[in-house]
Amino acid sequence: MVKIYTLTLAPSLDSATLTPQIYPEGKLRCSAPVFEPGGGGINVARAITFLGGKATAIFPAGGATGEHLVNLLADEQVPVQAIETTDWTRQNLHVHVESSGEQYRFVMPGASLTDDEFRQIEERVLEIEENSLLVISGSLPPGINVERLVQLVKAVQQHRIRCIIDSSGDALAAALAVGNIELVKPNQKELSALVQRELTQPDDVREAAQEIVRSGKALRVVVSLGPQGALAVDGDNCVQVVPPPVKSQSTVGAGDSMVGAMTLKMAENATLEEMVSYGVAAGSAATINQGTRLCSRENTQKIYDYLRRI
Repeated sequence: MVKIYTLTLAPSLDSATLTPQIYPEGKLRCSAPVFEPGGGGINVARAITFLGGKATAIFPAGGATGEHLVNLLADEQVPVQAIETTDWTRQNLHVHVESSGEQYRFVMPGASLTDDEFRQIEERVLEIEENSLLVISGSLPPGINVERLVQLVKAVQQHRIRCIIDSSGDALAAALAVGNIELVKPNQKELSALVQRELTQPDDVREAAQEIVRSGKALRVVVSLGPQGALAVDGDNCVQVVPPPVKSQSTVGAGDSMVGAMTLKMAENATLEEMVSYGVAAGSAATINQGTRLCSRENTQKIYDYLRRI
C-alpha cells in the first residue's frame, strides 16, 4: 500500500481538564489534566493509526513539552520523525465546563523555528519515498511565512511525493496556486474565499469546488458542510455524504479524523464516494467523544457501514 506521512510545523502538547463552572478572578478547581498529542498533521497520523493504518508523523519538538509529546505518540504506536528544536513545543489548554457544557480552548502560538531547524525538516521530508502521500496540516509557526511553505510544496512535488493540504487562509490559497494538490478540505467559508465570491445558491458550492479541480489546482476537493456532511468533487464525479444524527459531545478533532480517514482510503485507491463516506464517518465518530479525543475504529466502521447501506 502507498506509504503515508504527515507534516506538522506547529505541533502542541494538549492538556484537557474539567471544571464545575467558570467565572473571573476566583480559583477554578479542575480535574487532573489529561495530556494528548496535538497539531493538525500529528492528529491526522493518530487518526490513521486508530483506524488500523500506518502514518509517520514528522514534526519539530523542543524542551520537556516536546519530549512529552514524542512519548505520548510512542504510547499510541504512532511512528515519528522528530526534529529537535531550541524553542519548547507549545502547550494548549482545553477546559470543559460541567455546569453549562461549554468548552474553552486556549491555543498558544507555535514554537519558533530557526532557519537551520526548518532546513532539517525540509531535508527529512524530501527523503520520503516517491508516490507516498504527505499530509501538510496545521498552522505555520512564527517566522515561517507562506513563501517558505510554497517552496516546500514545490520541492515535495518535484520529488514525486503526492501532497494533501489541510490549512486555511493565505497558506491554503498559496499551496493551491502551486497546483496538482491531491486533496484539499475547505469549509464553505474557506471555499468562498478561494473563489472570491459568495456561495449563496444551491449549486454554488459544487460549482466552486469543480472550478478548483478544472483549474488544475487540486485533483480532489472535499467541502466540509458541518451537519450536512461533505461534498466531494474530482475530475469525473460529485458526491455529497450526509452523516447520520449522532449526539455530538465535541467537534474538536473531527476535521483531523476526517482527513486521516480520507487519506487512508486514498492510499488504498478507493473511489471518491468510498473516500468521502469514510471521512464523514470518522468525523462523526470523533464528535461522539468528549474533549479532544479522535475517532475510534469501531464507531467509524459502524457509521461507514450505515452510510454505505443508505
